[in-house]
Amino acid sequence: MGIGRYTFTNRFNRGEGISNPRSSSKIFRAVESGQISVTFARLGGAQRLDSIAYEKYGDPSYWWIIAAASGIGYGLQASAGAYLRIPNNLADVFRIVV
Repeated sequence: MGIGRYTFTNRFNRGEGISNPRSSSKIFRAVESGQISVTFARLGGAQRLDSIAYEKYGDPSYWWIIAAASGIGYGLQASAGAYLRIPNNLADVFRIVV
């Protein structure tokens, strides 16, 4: 059994959860409008979004934030060579979605 997009929902926002489709679209729009600063990267052949989230944020469960910022619907839809937009600061992301 793998980790789903909503597995860790209750870990955020005082148990109310923020990892949902509406939050994902808010993140995407905020990145598009420049409200959230990002680092651009290209997904390598052996990389996954959860491993990048662990490297950047220290927690692999934040993979969905990278997916949302990059316009990727689900982590497995990100193939090698995909361009990613990785938010620089999680506080900016949480400010937008809460």
